[in-house]
Amino acid sequence: MSDPRPIGVFDSGVGGITVLRAIHDLLPGEDLIYLGDTARLPYGTKSAETVVRYATQAANALIARDIKLLVIACNTASAVGTPVLAEKFAPVPVIGVVEPGAEAAIAASSGRHIAVIATEGTVRGGAYPRAIQARAPDAAVVQTPATVFVALAEEGWTDTAPTREAARAYLAPLFAGTNHPDTLVLGCTHFPVLADAIRAELPDGVTLVDSATTTAQAVARVLGDQAAPEGRDGTVRFLATDGPERFARVGQIFFGQPINEGEIEIIDL
Repeated sequence: MSDPRPIGVFDSGVGGITVLRAIHDLLPGEDLIYLGDTARLPYGTKSAETVVRYATQAANALIARDIKLLVIACNTASAVGTPVLAEKFAPVPVIGVVEPGAEAAIAASSGRHIAVIATEGTVRGGAYPRAIQARAPDAAVVQTPATVFVALAEEGWTDTAPTREAARAYLAPLFAGTNHPDTLVLGCTHFPVLADAIRAELPDGVTLVDSATTTAQAVARVLGDQAAPEGRDGTVRFLATDGPERFARVGQIFFGQPINEGEIEIIDL
């Protein structure tokens, strides 16, 4: 039976809006609430204990709005916080971005040779290799930080000469030679908006795994018959902890449509 309550999505900033957009595209009838903890970003430079505390506070704010499902649209928070939040907020389902991305990478990789690009914090934490090898112990996983991609995405330089040059610099060492990975995971929620530029620099036959899309698919599976009925137009609400002007300006790059600054609710966690 359909559950009319909204889905809650949170991230440290605006990058997780790619996940929100993927959910909205796949499940257009769902009401969505997105929270960007813009006052305290980035999470990737913080300790695991601090990230779990911040993630718990963000989740509390969404749970208070009577959500039916919680999505952690932040790789850092997903890596360290998913089990904690799942236990704390049960029976509300909690979905992070790492696990669906890892599962999709394994399904896509015929040779069990997988590359991951992410932020420095996500690479340093090793969340994707752990998640992939927990499911496929024989998988070979290589990864590299692609930090410049975050700034390029937030500037809206989605497929420009500098973006192609950065993609070439990051990807060439990973895909040199004939025995290169057959699958590339975009392990940062900023990166899907750069997919065209990234794909253009990959060798033929390499599969690109977008963790935003795979997370949306996981949401649909978990909801099952609780999903909104077909033909309904869902709503999207935005919450932030600081900077509504920048949130609206940069967020629309990831959302693919304008975000009204005046409709962003500023909250204190």
